[in-house]
Amino acid sequence: MMMTIESIQEEIIDEFSMFDDWMQRYEYMIDLGKSVPLISNSNKTDDHLIKGCQSKVWLHAALEDGKIVFTADSDAIITKGIIAILLRVFSNQKPENILAANTNFVDEIGLKEHLSLTRANGLVSMIKQLKLYALAYETQLKN
Repeated sequence: MMMTIESIQEEIIDEFSMFDDWMQRYEYMIDLGKSVPLISNSNKTDDHLIKGCQSKVWLHAALEDGKIVFTADSDAIITKGIIAILLRVFSNQKPENILAANTNFVDEIGLKEHLSLTRANGLVSMIKQLKLYALAYETQLKN
């Protein structure tokens, strides 16, 4: 049974609530970054770079059985952790579900307020890019 975006978000909120301080959460995010579904080197091109991120973040999307499978990488460990969290939420989901999903969980785990402004802006750019891919694939599926 495929987990819904909401239930994955709940899981992440629960996991983050287990940590007492932000140092532990950062360490956890760095660990999560190690398990990000890695983008293939052939896709590490400028057109896969997310605009608006201070560090380099590559994001690739492919449609498989009506679901979008994302792969990514970053040259910064915290950023890699952030994209790993987003991929866990949005990868292997249907385009319309990705488009309909809210991203309040980001605020609930306190991510935005504990990131530097440039990283927080980067986070917004990552979410925007994930949704843009979803929009493109949804349009493609309708035609």
